[in-house]
Amino acid sequence: MPATDNVLLEPEARQFYSETLGTFERANVEILVGGAYAFARYTGIERHTKDFDVFVRERDFPNALNALAEAGYETDLTFPHWLGKAFHPGGEYFVDVIYGSGNGVSRVDDEWFTNAPTDQIFGVPVRLCPPEEMIWSKAFIQERERYDGADVAHLFKACGPELDWQRLLRRFGQHWHVLLSHLVLFNFVYPGERDRLPSAVIHELTRRLSDEVSSPAPSERVCRGTILSRQQYLVDVEEWGYRDVRTRPDNPMSEADIATWTAGITRDGSRES
Repeated sequence: MPATDNVLLEPEARQFYSETLGTFERANVEILVGGAYAFARYTGIERHTKDFDVFVRERDFPNALNALAEAGYETDLTFPHWLGKAFHPGGEYFVDVIYGSGNGVSRVDDEWFTNAPTDQIFGVPVRLCPPEEMIWSKAFIQERERYDGADVAHLFKACGPELDWQRLLRRFGQHWHVLLSHLVLFNFVYPGERDRLPSAVIHELTRRLSDEVSSPAPSERVCRGTILSRQQYLVDVEEWGYRDVRTRPDNPMSEADIATWTAGITRDGSRES
């Protein structure tokens, strides 16, 4: 996997990241580093952002935010079902503390930590989000204002032969169509790199698709698009009579979670944009 040890950052950002890591260490909060930093380590693609993404188990989420608050950060329970933020007073940088995903699908569990590779950031030992779990969570981000398909393709390209594909298949579970769609797009984007993906996985998923299209369509009018975009399929569930798949028992989001996540559209991305 590519390594980018000589990441060029402004001194303020470097200090912010170091202080944040130190805060978690002193509070004995187990974290994984994700976001742009982990992505750069896997792919060699560097993106300098103002946020620092850390992933925690759900049970550690309150302690993580409390530790930052006690260290002087201004904390915000942005979306209680998966995300909190912490801002350092007087600075423009902030921490995203994450224990799930906006659609309720990609929850952080012990397996993230079991399979996390070790690394260093500014000389501090850290663990990174595994590439499999990064792919799993990024594959569902398909908003009008943000689409992470290119990130998934670049992770496939960088890590494909080393990925635990059986774990990845298990992670996607009933949402295997989403994984298949990214595999198909990878072959479109990189026609000469198809050997970086296991043909057995593609054959298995296309077999499932063939079996599915040969079977009668389900009678329930359900829209699964809401786990890909909180905005673009609202018309289906609000006006066209489709059931929002997020309201089914196998999705952990509550009605309140869905309402809060939907209300956030006006801040994070306009319906009209």
